[in-house]
Amino acid sequence: MKLFNGIAQTTVIILIVIILLLGTIYNFLLSPVSRNDELVIVEIAEGLSSIQIAEQLKKQNLIKDVFIFLSYLKLNNIKNLQAGEYYLSESMGVKKITQKLSRGEVIDYSISITFPEGINMRHIAAIIEKETNNTKEDVFNLLKDERYIASLIDQYWFLTDEIKNKDIYYPLEGYLFPNTYKFKDKDVTVSEIFTIMLQQMGKVLLRAKASINKTDYTIHKFLTLASIVQSEGLNNRDMGDIAGVFYNRLARKRPLESCVTACYAMRNDTCTASAINTKIISLYNTYLTNMGGKLPVGPISNPGDVAIQAVIHPKEHQYLYFLSDKYGHTYFFKTYQEHQKKQRELEAKGDWLK
Repeated sequence: MKLFNGIAQTTVIILIVIILLLGTIYNFLLSPVSRNDELVIVEIAEGLSSIQIAEQLKKQNLIKDVFIFLSYLKLNNIKNLQAGEYYLSESMGVKKITQKLSRGEVIDYSISITFPEGINMRHIAAIIEKETNNTKEDVFNLLKDERYIASLIDQYWFLTDEIKNKDIYYPLEGYLFPNTYKFKDKDVTVSEIFTIMLQQMGKVLLRAKASINKTDYTIHKFLTLASIVQSEGLNNRDMGDIAGVFYNRLARKRPLESCVTACYAMRNDTCTASAINTKIISLYNTYLTNMGGKLPVGPISNPGDVAIQAVIHPKEHQYLYFLSDKYGHTYFFKTYQEHQKKQRELEAKGDWLK
């Protein structure tokens, strides 16, 4: 009996040792292949079996053993390994790799592009060139495509033949709503980018349509004024007052005398007050005497919602002039003499926004 008990105890000990050994081996084979954390792209094709996936991972040195990988799937009831492209590394181990494959944590090739409020078409083209596989020339060439522009006019209710005016620099200027957009990848086309921006502008204008219809302005003229307010406004809080100034000047048949319109006419994107050519002959330049009570031929930038709302709901006042200091504060005046006095005061302090 003592002999039997001794054999039994020995057997139990051996079994425990074997179990512990197998557990150690199992855990070892589940562990990372190495400490190399360099990510590699692994494409799991549609329709592959678990065995085929395991063999592929072993071939790429991402797991240590095919059988152990399959055993882990079985023991943890993992059945839904998903197809797609993944970033994996030798340092992940079986547990982390199966988590990624079962959750479908595929590589996200999508990109987000931010188009700030108030940028013009040249800036949009530069951003598209930087963030996608398109060039600025691709943008400008599409804008020159008359059949493309005509197709957009047919498609979007707010686009009219006004954008086909030959004096307009870029037909879609002012109509591309500034926002952050997500696209599938860097191969997104310029037309796809324009489509999503136009669709968003359509939503914004639809909410404002009833208010715009109460004015004497077409959508084109409305966006033209909104673009000037957007470009002149250094902050959101002043846009309603700025819109009021322009409405007052239009009502009095005065030229808007907006610096940003002269800069746009010059195609100068780094324009300063001292560099403005107020005499440049252009239907964008609102300093010309024949522009009294008139808007430019088209928008000079792409306005955001605040500027659009400012033009719908301008502040009512008697101001005809404004200027800003370098700290972003805007001052409003009823007379040109008041305007000039404040400008000299700011210049003396070195605070004028030149």
